[in-house]
Amino acid sequence: QVQLVESGGGLVQPGGSLRLSCAASGFPFRTYTMNWVRQAPGKGLEWVSAINIVGGSTYYADSVKGRFTISRDNAKNTLYLQMNNLKPEDTAVYYCARDRLGTSRGQGTQVTVSS
Repeated sequence: QVQLVESGGGLVQPGGSLRLSCAASGFPFRTYTMNWVRQAPGKGLEWVSAINIVGGSTYYADSVKGRFTISRDNAKNTLYLQMNNLKPEDTAVYYCARDRLGTSRGQGTQVTVSS
């Protein structure tokens, strides 16, 4: 069955960095455009970023553009999200997903940005 397992979250101070990873299995990872979505406390799912099947095209929400970088390693069936210059408003559970709406996503990893 489809499995998406996120890791790398944690507590970080404003201005800090984190790198999230997502290990995928149970489907042909290299044939899927992959996404990161997030859910802040009390809010709905928000699309964050996407990367096409070969990694040549990347897309970002305006709120993270210039600070986050999405990448993938198809040989390892792994998706990444490098997050720099983190802000308190980035606090959320982050999910990797096979679609922009996050209907097929993992269990998530908590990112908390606080001093």
